Amino acid sequence: MGELWGPTKTPTQRSYLVVAVLCFLNLVNYMDWFLVAGVLLDIQRYFGLGDSTAGLLHTVFILCFLFSAPLFGFLGDRYNRKIILGAGILLWSGVTLGSSFITESMAWLFFVSRGLVGAGTASYSTLAPTLIADLFEKDHRTWMLSLFYIFIPVGSGLGYILSSGMAQATGHWSWGFRVTPCMGAVGLALLIFLVPKSANASVEKLEDDGVCGGGSTWLQDVSSLCKNRSFLWSSLGVTAMGFVTGALSFWIPVFLYRAQLVLHWFPPCEKVEACNTSNSRIFGGITIATGILGVVTGAEAARRYKKVNAKADPLICALGSLASAPCMYLAIMLAQDSILATYIFIALAGFFLSLNWAVVTDILLYVVKPACQSTAVSLQICVSHLLGDAGSPYLIGIIAGAIQGRQGERTYLWDFRSLQYSFVVCTFVGVLGGGCFLMTALHIEEDQSKAAASPVQGTDNKNYVSHEEGL
Repeated sequence: MGELWGPTKTPTQRSYLVVAVLCFLNLVNYMDWFLVAGVLLDIQRYFGLGDSTAGLLHTVFILCFLFSAPLFGFLGDRYNRKIILGAGILLWSGVTLGSSFITESMAWLFFVSRGLVGAGTASYSTLAPTLIADLFEKDHRTWMLSLFYIFIPVGSGLGYILSSGMAQATGHWSWGFRVTPCMGAVGLALLIFLVPKSANASVEKLEDDGVCGGGSTWLQDVSSLCKNRSFLWSSLGVTAMGFVTGALSFWIPVFLYRAQLVLHWFPPCEKVEACNTSNSRIFGGITIATGILGVVTGAEAARRYKKVNAKADPLICALGSLASAPCMYLAIMLAQDSILATYIFIALAGFFLSLNWAVVTDILLYVVKPACQSTAVSLQICVSHLLGDAGSPYLIGIIAGAIQGRQGERTYLWDFRSLQYSFVVCTFVGVLGGGCFLMTALHIEEDQSKAAASPVQGTDNKNYVSHEEGL
């Protein structure tokens, strides 16, 4: 498919430097995403939050992220993206720092701060990939985007490790929230001095079929995408992945802590000055390792398998989702008997899910016409977050709270059981995600042919090159 897209321009050295800066900021971005999850036990105790209320923290974050992303996308198409990115970094770093000083009587303000952080990070997640798309083409762009996305699991894992490690070292959960703003300030300085001011990529509007260009409306573009069955099914598969990863990443450290209470490994939080956060650090390390290994393995397996099977990408995604489901189930059910076995199966589930991250992006890029890709990306982001990780942590908390309520007297065993039974939902959703990718495989060749047959809009990195000459 790449052969249909014309000659590839050689990226400049400055282009690779820009990607390095963007990857560092993506690292900081996702560290801020998961600071709360790393010290959730301490935050629950500090603000007096139950499971259902605590689960709402991530939901508020994601909802504000979702509602802000279209705004930043609209602004990024019309104004200087470097300035917008800088404003977003300043917002999320400043609010993260401020949230570390919120008193225990103002839990509502902490929720507001997480919403503002979500809004700030939306600017980065929406616009940073478009800068890379402007700088690179074809295989270069695919590899640079893969490198950029590797920092999602790396940043997520480091977020757990940083917040839990700082809490363990200082005795208070807030100190981790004071480190990432310093990293954000460094990233902002790098953005200002090393990333050149870029005009928006000049793209040729297409009028071959009256949609996604040539004066069509946003609703017409969405209507066109809804007829693309590969896009629809793969987006539903991504949504299922988001649901599972959102729920597990938020609740797993708490779940493991409760399993260890049942096994009498640690005293409960109420009887010690600071909660034990070793599970957050271990889970963070697992997230980093399995994320990198899974992304690289999935991308390389897809590259090799596509030489013999055009349906390789969705089949690999289906394998990842379906294989993760029994691993999740075994991790959940073995927790009361063996924490080591639980860690092993959590790592396997994380690896299988990570196979998909780079591959699903590639699927979208070649089943959707180039003129529709920006709309397709934003639509997939909105759907996958709105129906996926925006609500899954809250849903798991609601189910766990309902199970606890039915038991009358609260015990450590039923605190553990409530989350254990709630997590079973994730295994079913994982299987549904695998089914969606199998449905994608049925239509992918047809939709890929249609997208490849359409006229192509050129993506040029001259906007950057011209500015580099003056730097």
